[in-house]
Amino acid sequence: MDKVEVKAIGITQSPDSPNAYALILREKNGTRSLPIIIGTFEAQAIALVLEGLTTPRPLTHDLMRNILEKLDAKIEEVYINDLRDGTFYARIIFEDPPLDIDARPSDAVALALRCQVPIYVNNEILEQAGITFGERQKDIEERTESDIFGTSEEEEEDFDFTRRIERERPKSRVERLQEELEKAIKEENYELAAKIRDEIKKILKS
Repeated sequence: MDKVEVKAIGITQSPDSPNAYALILREKNGTRSLPIIIGTFEAQAIALVLEGLTTPRPLTHDLMRNILEKLDAKIEEVYINDLRDGTFYARIIFEDPPLDIDARPSDAVALALRCQVPIYVNNEILEQAGITFGERQKDIEERTESDIFGTSEEEEEDFDFTRRIERERPKSRVERLQEELEKAIKEENYELAAKIRDEIKKILKS
């Protein structure tokens, strides 16, 4: 299966749950993004690295990295390889010793960032669950510490979308859903955007 390298570009709070966040993985050489819902602890662990912050004592993922270093175990990459029933699955691939370990994507990404190894996503998953949009004035930047550890004023991101509909004719259901999809992405409501995207795909296939 084709693997696509991605990078973690930020964390945003899920509007549907105060205890859930969306990890945004962006295709390194493309315009697709993959939102993955993760918990508060994992969001904090990832945000710390994105912000370049350190804690007085090692957190769980720091401890895992330290243990690997002491054992001279080297991670080659992490790979988000499957999506089943709305749940993402990942593998941590070791170079030495040659191991392949099942992991949650949130833990795999948190560890990959600490070990500075590449993150890959199965291309089929990006096609199925990814969100594609045009280049923006500015990429979604890593969230500030207050976005994850406290409350902050919401920001609106400017998206440049390529519209494929004709404005002069009556709007079809797909067109209305497309507008709702763009609005959801602008508001960074990636969970809703994914649901709308799936609905559009169902209509187009019917």
